[in-house]
Amino acid sequence: MATIQHICVSDRPGLKHPVENAHLITGLGIDGDWHASLDRRPVSLLAEEDLNSLTKGKWRPGTFSENIICRDLPLATLGVGTRLRLGNNSILTISQIGKHFHQPKQVERISGEYLMAHAGVFATVENGGELFPGDAIEVLKEVPRSLPQAVVITVSDRCFRGETVDTAGPAVADLLRHELQAHIQHIDLVADDKDAISEMLQRYCDQYSIDLLVTAGGTGPAPRDITPEATSAVVERPTPGFDEAMRQASLAKTPTAILSRGTSGIRGSTFIINLPGSERAAVENLQALIKALPHGIKKLRGDPADCACCSSHLAEQQKHVQAG
Repeated sequence: MATIQHICVSDRPGLKHPVENAHLITGLGIDGDWHASLDRRPVSLLAEEDLNSLTKGKWRPGTFSENIICRDLPLATLGVGTRLRLGNNSILTISQIGKHFHQPKQVERISGEYLMAHAGVFATVENGGELFPGDAIEVLKEVPRSLPQAVVITVSDRCFRGETVDTAGPAVADLLRHELQAHIQHIDLVADDKDAISEMLQRYCDQYSIDLLVTAGGTGPAPRDITPEATSAVVERPTPGFDEAMRQASLAKTPTAILSRGTSGIRGSTFIINLPGSERAAVENLQALIKALPHGIKKLRGDPADCACCSSHLAEQQKHVQAG
């Protein structure tokens, strides 16, 4: 049975101190802890087993700025969206995996809390209550970390103002669920405003532990179609193969596909892909990429294995060398 081993709090960033009990506040975090003011990560969790393994047993509760240290809870396998019951009625939802530090060596030297980037998770409070060391932890809903995590954003003035119903976004989300087995964290809306689009893309990529961010709309030649420009402003590495595949697939069905300006790329460890705004075209474009996405996501997550075609080619070469 998974249990809470330690509860730690602090009214300021950095080291925390263990307490005998704590009160979780719905929609916030632990009463009196500074993490409670953080929107996406008000409660931080570490596994006792990870602490022992990564520090060779040399740790004290609160050293890594963690709120809750768990025992026998496989945090490393739990993805965003997983729901946990702690104690009698407190419910947490995992909202972020790890944490990016801009100055990791400095933070690690001060408090060691960079360990959160490797082994920690953050959660929001769905239902509050009292917590005590020794309380049981139950997984109410498991979202495996192996599942791709995705966000779908529809870019449309009219949808954003509520003048028309968005059908492209939900259709894209359904395709990702069924064909990619993805967990859809959010389906969002934004107006055709370059700064607003760029800000939303950057926020989801940097703060939400997602593998894939797909936009629908704003890819044509009309004056308000600026999704590609907003995307290019935040992309760190372009992925032109996606763009070529989508236009080629669309051109096989309609000559006006050549007008699509949709782009794609990578920010951090997230693919960003622009799709057209119509439901049919968005689904058709995404279908052109769907078979390549699992391998791409694995690579972004750090999988060192060669792709199947490379492995086969190398094996064939080795056979020829051995035969010679």
